[in-house]
Amino acid sequence: QVQLVESGGGLVQAGGSLRLSCAASGRTFSSVPMGWYRQAPGKERGLVATIRSGRDPRYGDSVQGRFTISRDNARSMVYLQMNSLKADDTAVYYCWIRVESQDYWGQGTQVTVSS
Repeated sequence: QVQLVESGGGLVQAGGSLRLSCAASGRTFSSVPMGWYRQAPGKERGLVATIRSGRDPRYGDSVQGRFTISRDNARSMVYLQMNSLKADDTAVYYCWIRVESQDYWGQGTQVTVSS
């Protein structure tokens, strides 16, 4: 059974940085896409960043140039380095993985950016 556990959320001032981590378990993940989505109150869940097997990262328009996604296949981890945070980045951030056409989600971690 695939399980995803996020960590690293919290409260930060605008302009600050946070690093999110996601630990995956249940199978080998080196060849499957992983990433991050987020959902703010009253809004739909949307793309933050995804990455395939350590290459070809893709970012949502609003985080391009500020966030960096990376992964450690040996440890089945995916990370999100968030710099220059803005109040609009406030949301619950969810780790995501797609295995054999099925999507799996973590429980989410809250990121709050104070202005």
